[in-house]
Amino acid sequence: MKFASRTEAGKRLGEALLSHAFPHPLVLALPRGGVPVAGEVARILNAPLDTLVVRKIGAPLNPEWAVGALAPHGVVLIDDDALKSASISRASVDGVIEKERAELNRRVDTYKSGTYSAGYVPETLVIVDDGVANGYTARAALLSARKKYPKTRIIFASPVCLLGSFDLVSADADEVVCLDLPEGLYAVGQAYEEFVEVSDEEVRALLQSASDSQR
Repeated sequence: MKFASRTEAGKRLGEALLSHAFPHPLVLALPRGGVPVAGEVARILNAPLDTLVVRKIGAPLNPEWAVGALAPHGVVLIDDDALKSASISRASVDGVIEKERAELNRRVDTYKSGTYSAGYVPETLVIVDDGVANGYTARAALLSARKKYPKTRIIFASPVCLLGSFDLVSADADEVVCLDLPEGLYAVGQAYEEFVEVSDEEVRALLQSASDSQR
């Protein structure tokens, strides 16, 4: 399955989620790439849209290789087996964690994360990203959401989940909705015809647009 863009993928994901009839949902996007997808999901579900900021923890000498992720409410997820197999010390990762925590805090402030859903009590939480690779950021998001919404049904939804990630994420979610589980892909971007970086300005605009439509 190939998606033309994140917006198109969000429309298809939203239609799939609509058939589940989740009660009183709140849609939380993982920025930045998950926001255009989640914006369409929130529109179709007629639900508030907010963000849940998560950051990948990359290996010290290879930032693209994820060895964990961190999220609000003190969530730090590290693959100790991956560190051991690559002879990476935990101490060397601590500097990366602090750098990513600073960026996480910057994005929370920039996107006013949490303010768009302030006072809203959801019966269903729908966490949305544009794709799942190894599952670290998805799992960190789910663990963080569990801390804030311990009694709420939590759904993780994504247009594409790379091979192996679906089962990992399913262990932390009440349900996972994924439109495509392709074999042979090694990066989420391969599932999209257009996969450009989403800017902070676009994220803020999408959040404000969704908020205005709820009024």
